[in-house]
Amino acid sequence: MAVMEFKNVFKSFGEGTHRTDVLKDINLEVREGEFLVLLGFSGTGKTTLINLMAGLEAPTRGSVTLKGKPIEGPGPERGVIFQNYSLMPWLTVDGNVRLAVDTIFPGLSAAERQAKVDHYVSMVGLSHARTRRPAELSGGMRQRVNVARALAMSPEVLLLDEPLSALDALTRANLADEIERIWEAERKTCVLITNDVDEAILLADRIIPLNPDGTLAEAIPVALPRPRDRSAMNHDEAFKALRAKVTNYLMDVGIEARVEGARLLPDVTPIHGLPAAVAEAREGMIEERFLDFSQLHKIYPTPKGPLTVVEDFDLKVNQGEFISLIGHSGCGKSTVLTMAAGLNEISKGAIKLDGRHVQGADPERAVVFQSPNLFPWLTARENVAIGVDKVYPKASQSERQEVVEYYLERVGLADSMNKGAAELSNGMKQRVGIARAFALSPKLLLLDEPFGMLDSLTRWELQEVLMEVWSRTKVTAVCVTHDVDEAIMLADRVVMMTNGPRATIGKVMEVDLPRPRTRRALLEHPDYYLYREQVLGFLEEYEHGADAKPAAEDGEDTAKTDKREAA
Repeated sequence: MAVMEFKNVFKSFGEGTHRTDVLKDINLEVREGEFLVLLGFSGTGKTTLINLMAGLEAPTRGSVTLKGKPIEGPGPERGVIFQNYSLMPWLTVDGNVRLAVDTIFPGLSAAERQAKVDHYVSMVGLSHARTRRPAELSGGMRQRVNVARALAMSPEVLLLDEPLSALDALTRANLADEIERIWEAERKTCVLITNDVDEAILLADRIIPLNPDGTLAEAIPVALPRPRDRSAMNHDEAFKALRAKVTNYLMDVGIEARVEGARLLPDVTPIHGLPAAVAEAREGMIEERFLDFSQLHKIYPTPKGPLTVVEDFDLKVNQGEFISLIGHSGCGKSTVLTMAAGLNEISKGAIKLDGRHVQGADPERAVVFQSPNLFPWLTARENVAIGVDKVYPKASQSERQEVVEYYLERVGLADSMNKGAAELSNGMKQRVGIARAFALSPKLLLLDEPFGMLDSLTRWELQEVLMEVWSRTKVTAVCVTHDVDEAIMLADRVVMMTNGPRATIGKVMEVDLPRPRTRRALLEHPDYYLYREQVLGFLEEYEHGADAKPAAEDGEDTAKTDKREAA
């Protein structure tokens, strides 16, 4: 039975020559009690679609109905959970949930309303934090309050608009598990919008991809048995086949040719503030232990005494290697990276690059951060040229310009070189950041979650752009990531870090997969899921931190509590 139905729905914004068509000819039935996932990426109209369901937007043409009646505005029968938390900052957890209960159930007694608040706060695992205000909660806990508040309204349909996308990977996975558990218990009709393929498969009864042109693709049924465990799915052939099918479909409709032009890189020699003789002998750089982390420590002073964040980090990297550094939030990955960049003082131990101690920032070590930090008043070309002009002082202006244009072409920005940074999308800005880093011809490329702020399709696209450009330069690279697939796709070795404080290297995995690598090829390679299992197993082992395991061995059933409080 259909709870909600779209019939020939079109949605446009603006008029005349300024009109933008977002959704086209949408025909959709949402079935009672099902978990429907709408899977799409930036610009495909996902949020517009869920706003139509919520009654926050009206269709330009066609009809949207709930139980046969037109949706004409918001209503308590539809609970909405957005990407941002939208909590009242002056109210406690209890107070935020009670606000919804008091609004929807004014006829109940105070005791009955409090019982409802208690029930839903407990359901999302926040009884221990009921008196805290939003500023005292983690991102995952704030999103749990949102879930509790929506559920406390006893909606018939729960609408979730990318509710997990702003969270770190572990918190995101934990909260997805909670949402599935609540759905199983309450049997609400759920509609989730996401750009994460694994999240979609783990939660959905049906997946419907949104096409870039604003239409819906054919629904894909998910017949995997519940509950669906992430680690177990890694061994499930049906899961692997479905994952490949959905991924390949999205790549087919979403990723167009990216690398334009065939410009040749001029033969010019960079200089990194070193003596000219050293710069001219770059081809003579050492190969073994080119990058050497020796007994590295990072210690911060605190009112309670010194806090060791990273200890005994010991790693030898050969010239031209690509290293992925992975671990849970707070394990010190970015701390190691910023010490290698010379942006964070080394407390103890040493880092050597090409036989020289790392001391302070230097363009021989190029860094790409999560946010590309462009100068907004400059064009893409000018943002890349700033570093190039300094690094190639002996090159002619035309040669330096060739370097800039070569790398902007390689990252797919041949037609956007003269656009101002403010005109570029987030994905395009990050392309400029990648081009700028490679254009410096660095000895070491450091990437700190470079695609963390982007939707999944843009991530996939830029991962392949990065691989394509890296394969031409073979620059020694270290990439911090929390994404298992990204870590394996990029790396020659995946270095896994234990939880902080006192984080160190827990395991190093060699990745013997052929290059050049593409996402499609990896999904088809027989060894890919074996590598994935090793990383997932390590991360699962450290999911609850160092103290969780001994507690469990003493007979305390703390796993669920730890899991919820971690998020």
